[in-house]
Amino acid sequence: MKKIQYYILTKSIGLYLNTLSYINLDAAKNKAYQLFSQPRKGKIQKEKLPKTLQNVTYETFEFQTEKFQSYVWNGTRDNPEASGEQNETNSEVILLVHGWESNASRWKKLLNYLNPLGKTIIAIDGPAHGLSEGKEFNAPKFAEYINIVAQKYHPKAIIGHSIGGAAVSFYLHKYNDKTIEKVILLGAPSDFKIIANNFVKLLSLNNRIKHKLEKYYLEKFSIDINEFSAHKFAQNFTQKALIAHDTEDKVVLIDEGRKYADTWKNAIYIETSGLGHSMHDADLYQKIVAFIEQ
Repeated sequence: MKKIQYYILTKSIGLYLNTLSYINLDAAKNKAYQLFSQPRKGKIQKEKLPKTLQNVTYETFEFQTEKFQSYVWNGTRDNPEASGEQNETNSEVILLVHGWESNASRWKKLLNYLNPLGKTIIAIDGPAHGLSEGKEFNAPKFAEYINIVAQKYHPKAIIGHSIGGAAVSFYLHKYNDKTIEKVILLGAPSDFKIIANNFVKLLSLNNRIKHKLEKYYLEKFSIDINEFSAHKFAQNFTQKALIAHDTEDKVVLIDEGRKYADTWKNAIYIETSGLGHSMHDADLYQKIVAFIEQ
């Protein structure tokens, strides 16, 4: 029943936008982009923080006019020159980048495996997610968040899930950060055109709106939709990578992971089965830890 209701809703919205496009194409495009870029869940309230995000160090950054939230788990390492129980903060940083309609709390299970490493771990709430401000989410904007945090903390490893993985790839492409030594992508999409076309198909939008959106993407992101392919960016990446994708992922199909694996020169590729898009799995997490520790 819910599937039928969802189908009727999406097609009704598409019909409205298609009709509007013959009256005011710009208005139809703007409303379509709003639906495309604004998450409907993933926000959290300070008063109701998930336990995972409690008792950590909070740091707020700013991009343009919007503030975004980060969470820091300070790692420690033994100081051979100190005596007794003294230790110092570990300068090695792992940066965590979540996906669409999520927030930093999605790393709850993986944190159980990362924290014992003693490294400092930082998770970001993406644009319009978690405690971060704004209404619009896109990978290039998330990449700017990554850049701001990376300039301060210089992470050596970065982990991205879903569209967060695409944001990581776009960040590496734009800023060529050589400080990052290892990249882990979990269920990450590569081709922005596939994401955009899936949205058009979902609402059954006409070509007038489709072409107007594609022109808008070019103006907004300064990159042609046909060239916005993270696996093509990866051809020039020098970092070691661990790429994992599930064969039963219905959100980002397995072909996307295989594209990364085919072009990333220094990558380990893992195909899982039965995990779906979330990629939560003890065995996979152990492999991620082993990869970081190499």
